[in-house]
Amino acid sequence: MKFSRIAIAATALAAGVNGFAGTPLKTGRSFAVSQNVLRMSTAVDVDKKAALATAANEARGLAMDSIAAAHSGHMGLPLGAAEIGAVLYGSQMSYNAKDPQWINRDRFILSAGHGSMFIYSWLNLAGYDLPMEELKNFRQHHSMTPGHPEFPNSEHNTPGVECTTGPLGQGVANAVGFAASEKMAEAVYNTDEHKIFGHHVFALAGDGCFQEGVSAEAAAFAAHEKLDNLIIMYDANEVTLDKMAEYTQSEDILKRYEAYGWEVYDIDGHDLEAVESTIAAAKASDNGKPKFIKCNTIIGKGMEETEGTNAAHGEAGVPYVEKAKLNIGIPEGESWYVSEGTRDYFKEVQEKNQKEYDEWQETFAAWKEANPDLAKQLDDAVNDNVMSAEDMIKDIAPMESGAEATRVSGNKVIQEISRLVPHYVSGSADLHGSTRNYINDGGNFGAGFDKSYAGKNLYFGIREHAMGSIMNGFAYHGLFKISGSTFLVFVDYFRPTVRVAGLAELGAVSWILTHDSVGVGEDGPTHQPVETVSGLRVFPNVDVMRPADAEETVAAMVHSVTRKDGPTALIFSRQNIAQNDAISVEARREGTLKGAYIAKEETEDLDLIVIATGSEVPHALDATADMPGARVVSMPCMEVFERQSDDYKESVLPSSCTKRIAIEAGVTGLWYKYASKVVGIDRFGFSAPGDITMKELGMTPENLKAEIESMN
Repeated sequence: MKFSRIAIAATALAAGVNGFAGTPLKTGRSFAVSQNVLRMSTAVDVDKKAALATAANEARGLAMDSIAAAHSGHMGLPLGAAEIGAVLYGSQMSYNAKDPQWINRDRFILSAGHGSMFIYSWLNLAGYDLPMEELKNFRQHHSMTPGHPEFPNSEHNTPGVECTTGPLGQGVANAVGFAASEKMAEAVYNTDEHKIFGHHVFALAGDGCFQEGVSAEAAAFAAHEKLDNLIIMYDANEVTLDKMAEYTQSEDILKRYEAYGWEVYDIDGHDLEAVESTIAAAKASDNGKPKFIKCNTIIGKGMEETEGTNAAHGEAGVPYVEKAKLNIGIPEGESWYVSEGTRDYFKEVQEKNQKEYDEWQETFAAWKEANPDLAKQLDDAVNDNVMSAEDMIKDIAPMESGAEATRVSGNKVIQEISRLVPHYVSGSADLHGSTRNYINDGGNFGAGFDKSYAGKNLYFGIREHAMGSIMNGFAYHGLFKISGSTFLVFVDYFRPTVRVAGLAELGAVSWILTHDSVGVGEDGPTHQPVETVSGLRVFPNVDVMRPADAEETVAAMVHSVTRKDGPTALIFSRQNIAQNDAISVEARREGTLKGAYIAKEETEDLDLIVIATGSEVPHALDATADMPGARVVSMPCMEVFERQSDDYKESVLPSSCTKRIAIEAGVTGLWYKYASKVVGIDRFGFSAPGDITMKELGMTPENLKAEIESMN
């Protein structure tokens, strides 16, 4: 259908319901409000409604001015969803702008992150420390208002932004992670006497978010685990970037979400009373169903030249800004205008929120006094207080293992990590039995069966993409450290979430990725990763740890829970690996924490360095057994090694020794930074027993020795 620029009256709403009057829409469509809403009789106070309507238009004006000044940005959502923002920040959300990290605040995620001026405008109006000058610097270098919202990190710190969004659909799935983490916090920390957690998670998303498959995966998980503290608002403006939405979608999204097990609503997103009443009803409905509110809106509302069309999505409306501002009541000649009345209204909102916050603080103080052990655990979780990596590796007893797969070693170590870091949880994409990351006696998370919300083991189902996004949501929420597992080759299913975790500097996230090479064997090349480890290493701020034995595995996992400024990928083998017991437990653990170390020292003048990682370290040790001038360097993590001092790097890889060879059961490209010759696998594998696959592709001590001899 095409949108008309002539206002067409919306379908009349059911008679006799307080506060629900038909709202004119500039569309050719009609809609009905769900019966859940029609049963409500609460109307918005007239003065409050006027204040919210004024605030909505002034938020539109802020977005117009900032996007016009930047000559860049997306105007459609901030204008089209302004009433939703007004109700959330002006009425329905519980927050304290003076304490944006309050642990029991409601969370808001703008999944449609391209509409970032929506959240920046409302954060300013709501009283967060986001000055008007920062709105004027929208999309400028070093501003607090980047093009898409960014979780506080070393580049930006924008109070009130809860997560990094922009890749569509991610915010919806992140919100599921927030909601799961909140349920877990309730179960772990609330007591019969004191309830310190009990907040809601809101997300605003558009058509693109629901076309991306990750939101579908996450929606199924949320309904199955009965996350009724989650409220998703769909900015249903029937527009996508290239075309009207009908060009690429024809599903009934309400029926789809109802089939998942969500409670669904269908409202006019510009009717303040409908928005207010529906959100209030969704918050009050503790029925085990997450909530999906379809808010029918006009994209770019208020700018008649573009509203209701795909042209409204971006900055096409910039030439019409001044006229549009006049039409919505912004005084002529004013830019970044906020009326005194709107400021006064939000001062009242802040006072109301402060009162609720103060009451909560009283409850929290009483809870802390009554539960000192839990209080310490929570304080450690919120402030990321864990013992140093150096101390933690000393607290874990030697593994004393024979030859074993590092996935098996990892299972032993994860029990120790859970003991030392009580707020550590883990999960798997239906592969606990293979990836071995189950926390014994940790219980299972969720609803029904043998699960509870206090469980430390999450079952994500065969939903890797959702798993990655939900894990990021846990990390953003800030109360738990989380790891998730699958086969290494399937990391590409959730690769976008790895990138965002690195960008957002999420130290609370790690991935346990097993079956790390062609050693997988009979399953064949579909399951044999050769390019995948290097594909992870190219991400900035992602540490990729591929340990060579049980003691290196201890240090790798310790690193993953003690790192503060970014995520860690733990790469574990399926096949058994010999232990390098020729050197001490301490040397292997401490060396791993530095990214690389000398695994075998030369006994004569140094004339060769062999660099290896993971299951290829034993090959390097065997191949050089009769080479007294050879040094073997185990390099479990390139990224950590690169962060060491120049002196340390020179001590491990002295520049005086240029005869170097590296070996890894994967593509060779990245290793040429350290070696002039590389033994690797620059092709896909094949189906055969793992030892045959390894031998045929050159991953043996004999082949490595032959390659070394060819360098003479």
